[in-house]
Formats: sequence, C-alpha cells, structure tokens
Amino acid sequence: RRMLLVLDNCEHVVGTAAELAQSLLTRCPGVTVLATSREPLGVPGEVVRPVGPLPVGVALRLLGERGAAARPGFSVEEDLGAAEEVCRRLDGLPLAIELAAARLRMLSVGQIAERLDDRFRLLTAGARTVLPRQQTLRAVVDWSWELLEGPERVVLRRLSVFAGGCGLAAAEAVCADRAGPDVLDVLGALVDKSLVVAGPVEDGMRYRLLETVAEYARERLVEAGERAEVERRHLVYYRELARRTDPELRGSGQLAAIARFGTEYGNLRTALRRAVDARDEDEALVLVHCLIWYWQMRDLRTDALYWSEAVAALGPDPFAPPAAPVVPLHEPCTAAPPPLSEAQRWEARRGVRLVELINMSHETGRWTTPEGVRRLREMTAGYDPGLPQSCRLPGAFAVFAVLLIGEAGRLGERLDTTVDACRRYGYDWDLANILQLRANMLANRSDRAAEAIADADESLGIFERFGDAWGAAEALSSRAEAEERLLDFEAAAADFTAAIGHAERIGAQAQVLLLRARYAGTLVESGRPAEGEAILREILADDHGLGHEPRVGARMFLGVALGRAGRTDEAREHLHALLGEFDSDTLALFRGFTLGVLGWLDVLDGRYGSGLALAREAYESSLGPLSMMIGPQMPAMHLIVAAWALAGLGGPEARTGAVLLGARDGLLPPEHLPPPTEREQLERATELGRSVLGDAEFGAARAEGGGLSFEEAAALLGRAADAIRERAES
Repeated sequence: RRMLLVLDNCEHVVGTAAELAQSLLTRCPGVTVLATSREPLGVPGEVVRPVGPLPVGVALRLLGERGAAARPGFSVEEDLGAAEEVCRRLDGLPLAIELAAARLRMLSVGQIAERLDDRFRLLTAGARTVLPRQQTLRAVVDWSWELLEGPERVVLRRLSVFAGGCGLAAAEAVCADRAGPDVLDVLGALVDKSLVVAGPVEDGMRYRLLETVAEYARERLVEAGERAEVERRHLVYYRELARRTDPELRGSGQLAAIARFGTEYGNLRTALRRAVDARDEDEALVLVHCLIWYWQMRDLRTDALYWSEAVAALGPDPFAPPAAPVVPLHEPCTAAPPPLSEAQRWEARRGVRLVELINMSHETGRWTTPEGVRRLREMTAGYDPGLPQSCRLPGAFAVFAVLLIGEAGRLGERLDTTVDACRRYGYDWDLANILQLRANMLANRSDRAAEAIADADESLGIFERFGDAWGAAEALSSRAEAEERLLDFEAAAADFTAAIGHAERIGAQAQVLLLRARYAGTLVESGRPAEGEAILREILADDHGLGHEPRVGARMFLGVALGRAGRTDEAREHLHALLGEFDSDTLALFRGFTLGVLGWLDVLDGRYGSGLALAREAYESSLGPLSMMIGPQMPAMHLIVAAWALAGLGGPEARTGAVLLGARDGLLPPEHLPPPTEREQLERATELGRSVLGDAEFGAARAEGGGLSFEEAAALLGRAADAIRERAES
C-alpha cells in the first residue's frame, strides 16, 4: 500500500520533523512525505522544490479575486498599472497580496500602491480565522525572524543596505563580523530559510532580499544601532569597486566592465546618495568621477546631470572669481582612495562642473544668454589646455565651453594644444579621444575633411590597440562624416557599418541607434532612399527611450528622404513632431535645419509665401556662432530655398532671389562640395529664376550678390519678405 503524508509548516520544528520523516521513510517504504517548510529538512533523498513568488498574471488574478470579495465590483482593470505595482512590490507573496486586497474596502488600489513604503502599518487586516502570525504582514516576517539564529539575524539585517542584491565578495565585505561565522555559511542558511533569494549570474551567484524582507531588515538594522557603520562599509566597498572598474572601460576589458557597472548600478547610486546625504564631499567626488565615462558610454545624461549637480552643491564653485589657481596634476582624483589633497579636491570640483556642462550642452539656449556666456568664459579662463588634467576626462570637456561660446579660432587652438600635450605626456588613450573629437569638428568643412580623416585614422589605430570598441566606433563615425563631406558615400557607409558593429558588440544601444540614423542619412544621399527610410522608421519605432539624439537625427533624415520622394505631407508630420518633442533651448542647434527643411517642403509644393518665411527664419537662426561652427554651410543652403521661393512668387523681388543665390555662392565655406539634395535644390532654384528673369538679368543679379556679407544677405532677404507681406496685407 502507498501513502502520501503531508507535514505542513515544519520550519519551527524542523529538527523533529526531519527525524520523523527519516524514521517513516526508512521503516515504511510505501510512504512518501510532502513537507512544507521555510528551509529543507536535510533528510537523505530529499528533493527540494522552491516555491517562488507568484507570476504577475497569477498574482493579479489573486488580487482581483480577493479584492472583489472585499469590495464587490472591484477589478484590477480599473487601475492595472497600480495593481501590477502592488503585486510586484509585494514580491508576489500570496499572503501579502491577500492582506492588500483586504484594504480595498477603504482604499483604491492606487492608494495602496502609494502607501507601500509603510507596508507593515498598512497591511494589518488579515482574517480573524487564520493563525495570529498570518493576520498582519509584520507578524508573518516576525515569525521568520524569531526562527533565526543570532549570526543569521546579523547578516540578514546588514544585507538590507544593498540595492538590487550583491555578490558573495560584497556580502562578505559588508556583513562579516571578525568573531562571527563565515558569511558564506550564514548566507546558505538564509537561502535555505527562504529569506534570501540566490540566483546564478555570469560571475557566480547573486543574493538579494525580497522588498518586504528588505524593509523589515532595515528596521532591525536601525534597532541594532549598526546602520551608520554598515552603510559606511557598503560605501567603501562600492567606491573601491568603481575605482577598479573605471579604467577597464577604456580597453579590452570594456565589455566586462560595462556589465559590472550595469549589475552594480543600483548599489553605486545608493552609495553615492549616502555620500551626498552625509555631505562627504571627497567620497562623492571620487564616486562621480569613477562613473563619468560609464554615463557617457551609456548615454545616461539624466543621471550624470542629477548627480553632478548634487555633488557640486557640496562644495564651493571652483570657477567663481577669484578662481583657485589650477596646478598640474598627473594623477586623476580616482587614483587613490579619499581623502583628496587640496589640489585634487579643487580639480575634482572643476570636473563635476564640466560634467554638468557636457550634459546640458544640448540645451544651447541657456548658454547664449549673457549670463551663460559669462559662465562659459569662467570655465575656460586659466584652464590651460596644456595641463595634464586638460587631456583627461572630465578636464577635456572644457573644450565644449569654447565650442558653446562659438569661437572657432580658440576652439582649434585648444584642440591642437591638447593633442600636443597628450603626445608630450604619453597619454595614448586620451590622445585617441581628443583626435576623434578634433576629427569630428574638422569634418564639418570640405576644406578640412582630409585632416579629419587623418585624425580619425590615428585615433582608430590607438583605440584598436587598446581594444576599445566604443572609441573605435566614435573614430569610425568621425571618419565617415568627413567622407560624406567629400561626397564619398560608399566609404562613409562602410565606416558607419563598421562603427555599428563595434557599438553592438558592447551593447551600446544609444550609440547604435545614433550611428544607424547617420548611416541611413548616408544611404538617402547616396541614392538608396528606400533602405535609408526603412532604417529610420525602425529607429523611431523602437528607440527604447535611449536619449534624444537618435530620434532627432532619425526625424531630420526621414524628413529629407520623404521630401525628395515627393511625400511632403508625411515629411512635415515628422518635422513638426520634432519641433514639438523638444523645447527651443534643447533644439536650438537643430531648429535652423528643421525650419529650412520645412521651408523647402513648402516650396516643393508651390507654397512660396510660407516657404519664404520659413527660409528667412532658418537663415537668421543659423547665423549664431555655434551654428556657424557646426554647420558652416547651412546659411548658404537656406538662401537657396529663399531664392527659390522669391522666384516662385515673382514680382520685383524675384530679382532679389537671384542676388541671394549670388550671396550663397560667396558665403559658402571654402572648397564646399554640395551633396545631392543641396545640388537638386540649387538646380531647381536656378532654373526657376532664369525662367522668370531671363538669362541675362538672372546672371547679372547673381553676380551682384557675390560680395554680400551674411548680415547684408539677411537684411536683403528681410526687406524682400517684408515687402511681399505688406503687399499681401494691403
């Protein structure tokens, strides 16, 4: 005869239950024992079947059923997001979900979700018919706590300082007692008792607490008077992990370093938050500096800006006059643990301000104000580009202050001096980084594109020697942009493809999307518009919220592709969406281009009046010093559209259009090579102007405009547009 014997809730008598089970199994071979317990019985032949949290769907069904019993008519569908949050934050624990459902008699599911930070006071309404230990959430966890040995309680409460779990080394460093038992053994016991969840990861096992257990353990940590000490251990451990890992982001260990930062990012942010809250400036400065390059590689602008601002607020402004003197520092502030020397501290303070700058640099509107320009000049004053720290990040970010001021001559000098300094100090990786940046700047001009390619070639060689896939992708991208400027679209497409491969290999999804957008733009210009359009639509459909740049690029390139295909209404939809997605400060660099494309679309459709107004606004917005550095050919392109519109409108201003085409010829950057879209626009504008004015008058007017300055062309365009508008209104 066979029999199944169920032993329920064995954890409080686990030894006795184990003896009983073993006795029965050895003497009664027909008996099978099914035991429920917080930990295994440890009987020979035992097969452990862990009971994990309820899957989301099952947890929602339980909440819905118990909620409807407490409040007739309740359905999780009335606020599905909040219901899912309740189930997730209660770790899919059936009893906790039932206790939450009981609260639905007086609270909405959204209110319950909002109050889960105080779950032990909230979830106290269990059925009177169940055991006392099951009537409140606290009683449930209290029951488990009381079953623990002293060392188990110590390790459990200390584990509460981790965010997102930890590895064994971290647990040993943070939770150990000199005289206590081995942390590994205690962790094993806590896993067996279902209070710690263990799961395999690439480099071993990872241990975490369910959210409910973690909150309870934090209370116990405070009660024990250990919170400050254990949180300090946690901070030190993760600061050192960050110091060791940061240099590995720049070489062949890059992929593993990215993964380590990603796995431990919750703990790193928690350590940084504790340093900021404690106003421990040195610890906070070192941690931020260790994370700068990771933030840059993963396009985590929001985090970089938030934490750099928080840490900057801990100390004085290093750029405020009278600024502290900048002394040469050959070692970064992360080279050794805190405390920092006075010189290192001031340099680290400058660094976090530069991190603020680089992560606000796309908000160009704030830097064009007198206050913004003053601030940028303070950042560059006295910050000699020949200093060793000017070669390294974040000091190298000072170049962006010069860029935002829009002083092309100073920018070139600073880049050249920094390149020379990198060679002098033997900073090879930093040399590759600055060469790539200089190549990116030079690639904006046809007459400097060959120099850009040479810089990118050298940069690529160094990055490949280091095994730095991220840097190689950036160098290839800069080379591709220079090749585009020389109209070598085949070479550019090949380099963008190679760059995408490097970025994909390290999982840099934001970089991949931006590179794919640029690659698609190359395909559009090279006569493969269908392929380019397909890629751009993929980016817009699946950008994973990975920053604004890929989406901006995709919409701009798609607008051009659709315009060339005659699908002007669809092109406008994307460009208007672009203008609506970002405020004027954020989009300032792209606004002129976007308005110019919208003007071109109107002119294509014969809407010459609105096309002229848009071309005028685009031209005026492209004359700022920053815009002129990044897109020196853009004003001339906008003049083509304006001339086309004036020719289409006819009347006395048609001749002005021809004059503006002449101005365009004279205002182009040296050796400019127009890409296909620009060339088509010029041909259409020229053809229409000739047909309206005749060859002789058109040629004379065009020659007349050849000597106009940017400002004179703007005034001429403005007078023509105003005259047309006044006639239309009269």
